[in-house]
Amino acid sequence: MDEVTRHHDADAHVASVLRTLDPDRDRPADVLAAEHLTVGFGGQGVLRDVTVALPRGTVTAIIGPTGSGKSTFLRTLNRMNDRVRGFERHGDVLLDGESIWSPSHDLLAVRRRVGMLFQRPNPFPMSIRDNVVAGVRAHGIARGKQLDVVAEIRLREVGLWDAVKDRLHGSPYRLSGGQQQLLCLARALAVGPEVLLLDEPTSALDPMSTEAVEALFKTLTPALTLLVVTHNLGQARRLSDATILFYDGELAEHGATAQVFEQPRDPRTARYVQGLVG
Repeated sequence: MDEVTRHHDADAHVASVLRTLDPDRDRPADVLAAEHLTVGFGGQGVLRDVTVALPRGTVTAIIGPTGSGKSTFLRTLNRMNDRVRGFERHGDVLLDGESIWSPSHDLLAVRRRVGMLFQRPNPFPMSIRDNVVAGVRAHGIARGKQLDVVAEIRLREVGLWDAVKDRLHGSPYRLSGGQQQLLCLARALAVGPEVLLLDEPTSALDPMSTEAVEALFKTLTPALTLLVVTHNLGQARRLSDATILFYDGELAEHGATAQVFEQPRDPRTARYVQGLVG
């Protein structure tokens, strides 16, 4: 083996080790990106020409008046709007640089990588334990006794294990609202998503439960990328690294959260964060 070949093989080995130590090394810095995204339903436009990138491992808040397109944008990012009657789309959404509508991106695989937590808790009509592992079982990630291990790990992660460990086979509907939302979060985390979409995740919770859920969200990064739709401007400021403001279907502003709230560039942003529109 000549000297050039030995050096080449050594370099390839080092690169392989580095990729093992840092799986994100060769991945795009932006985990999700919308490119000139326009969305409507039955000819009625909702979003117009939205271009924005979401850096990996960060928390981005989405704010704006009611009806400005926030939830539509969020649901488009994991293709939840695809089967809504009259759904129309132009432009694209890239996941790790590849279109989420690419034939190589199976819908279930997209939703595994880009999970979602809804405004109101939505436990499945099955036991607490089976709720947590429903997606794990569907994707074939684990089986048998492994499912019990997954359930315990995720319930511990969201701080719910001690409250439910003696009633894992009981109904989730006997849990409080805050506990149900934590259960749904455990279910979303169980399949190992890269991105978690949160649509007003604490709006149905009391202040104590909201505080607990917010504290948990902060522990999920940088392993996860979070995108949070919220009408609670205080929550947006507490949680997020960056903030997006939608206004009448347009992306009016996107920047570091402190800048958006304290030195907004768009007059519409200034009026909204000052409480002059809602």
